[in-house]
Formats: sequence, structure tokens, C-alpha cells
Amino acid sequence: MPNTPSHTMELPRLIVVGEKNIIQIGKFLKSLDSPSRASIIAGKHVQKIIQKKIKKSLANSKIHNFWHVPEGNDEKSIITIQKKVRSDRSDIIVGVGGGRSVDVAKMIAFSLHKPFVSVPTAASHDGIASPFVSVRGEKPHSIVATAPLGVFVDIDIIKKAPRRLFASGCGDLVAKITAVRDWELGRDRTGEYYGRYSANLASMSAKILVEAVEKHKVPDTRDVVEALISAGVASCIAGSSRPCSGSEHLFSHALDKIAPNVGLHGEKCGIGAILMAKLQGQDWKKIVATLKNVNAPTTAKQIGLKKEHLAQALVIAQSLRPQRYTILKEVVMTEKKALDLARVTGVI
Repeated sequence: MPNTPSHTMELPRLIVVGEKNIIQIGKFLKSLDSPSRASIIAGKHVQKIIQKKIKKSLANSKIHNFWHVPEGNDEKSIITIQKKVRSDRSDIIVGVGGGRSVDVAKMIAFSLHKPFVSVPTAASHDGIASPFVSVRGEKPHSIVATAPLGVFVDIDIIKKAPRRLFASGCGDLVAKITAVRDWELGRDRTGEYYGRYSANLASMSAKILVEAVEKHKVPDTRDVVEALISAGVASCIAGSSRPCSGSEHLFSHALDKIAPNVGLHGEKCGIGAILMAKLQGQDWKKIVATLKNVNAPTTAKQIGLKKEHLAQALVIAQSLRPQRYTILKEVVMTEKKALDLARVTGVI
């Protein structure tokens, strides 16, 4: 057996999942790193909902706090906030939100060499516990930053988030079905390192959704949140995004370039998983049924995606990350083939 390269596992130190527990956030931060100053990155809408409770909790724990609103998750916006955060002289950086705020906080913490804490307010993707971040810029895929020191979840807040965000998180979970299969292909075709434990952990995260459909139930919010956290931890263990991100994510990133602001990340990954499962010879109909069960989109039309943009994205997807082996390496994808694939699976 060839020597596998070493890799680093950076894991969250503490994860708390509770109900109506946002008032405990101050104690949580104190238990982690005993900070006296914290920079909080959160959107305006999120601040309206929970800023008072967080401020009160931090005051009770004697933590000075400074609040910042990210304009976007592009490099320019991140640099602007980073300057403000640097002047806060904080001990810890906290991202509070559904996606953008957590990503921005993660990136700034990485750049400033500060510990980062994730406080998701929606179950919209697996980045809440992973070291990876999506930044709009030259790189068309997620880049590695830092794993959160801690993850703090109030399920009551997650339940009140728009249902579309929950459905998007479910789309990101079913994507693990095709991502793990792509990783297996990389192992078999190129001898790439394959971590069986992290692969199984990612697969199990998707399994809870599939099993819910088989039992004719809608998955529990807490189960989905814990599955998203587990998927993020799977990436931490693997030392890469491999167990969670395959050809379906390349498709999503290609759409970010071709049709920016069309669909949420998890929605595009879910649709991508349908297409890639068909190419891989997997049960794509089960993925469709799973997504429909949580009212996640299964067609391009449902997210406002033009069929020509879908076809273009499928054609360029693999070129965005040529070193990563996926099922798209084994198909000479043309726009005609792409459209045929989308028609067969009912995506268009």
C-alpha cells in the first residue's frame, strides 16, 4: 500500500445545539477562550431579531462587543470589514447568520489569526462547521480558511428562518451522495487518498434525509442541523472538501460564474446531484423524491435558471477544478449531452 500524504484535522472544540438558548452565548464564548472583546459579523435582518439578546448575554459575561454588517462576500467587502475588525482589537470573531456573515467572519478570522465562532441562524448549508468558505472572486470554488473554534446553535431561531433556507440545506446534504461517489472514483482511477471514515460520515448526513422520505416524514430540523454540522466535520477530518463537494458542487460554482445570483447554493447543489447521480449510475429518482419531500427545487425553472445556462455550466464545470477527479472526467460533455441529461432527469 502506498504511503498516503499526511493531512491536518482541525476540528471545532465545542459544539452546542439547544432550544431557546441564545441567551447563553456569552457563557459559551467565555468557556471557549475567555474573551474580553468580540467582533460580531451579522446581517441587518439578523441583528433586528437577536441582537438585543446577544448583547445582553455578552454584557452579563463582561464581553465588549462590536457589530459589523457585511455588504457582500466578495473580496472588496471582506477587506472593508476586516479593517474595522482589526481596529476593534477583539480576542474572538463571531459570525451570526445564514451563510454570508458566517463566511465573512471565517475569512476575516483566518486572515487576522483570530479564533472564530459560528452561530448559524438558518440551516442553509454545511459551511457552519467546516473550514471552507465561499468568496466571490477569481477562485470559482470554496477555499480553505479555518475551522470554527466553536459552533453555537439555537434551534428555535433556525425554525423561524425562511423555509427556503432549510430546503437549501437539505440540497447541500443530498449532494454528499454524489460527492462521495466522485471521491471513490478519484481513489479508483488515480490512487487519490480516500478517507473511509469521513466519507461514511458525509454519506450518513445525507442518509437521514433519504430515510425520512422512505418513512413518509419530513426530516426534523434538529436532525438536519446536526447532519450539516457532521458534514462540515467530515471535511475537517478529511483535510479537504472531498467528502462533501464533488461534480455537483462544480456545477453550482459554474452557475455562479455563468448565472450569478440565480438560486441558493444548496438549491443548485441539489439539482446538480440529480444530474450527477444519473451520470454515475446511482438512483437519481430517490434524490428527486428526497428534495421534493422538503420542497427543495428539482427543476431549473423553479430557481429561474435558463436551460442554456444550465448546459453551459455542465460543459465548463470540470474545468473549474481540473485536478479534482469526478464523473465529469469520464464524460465528454457537450451542450447537447447536457440538455439531454437534464431532460431525462426532468430538470428541464
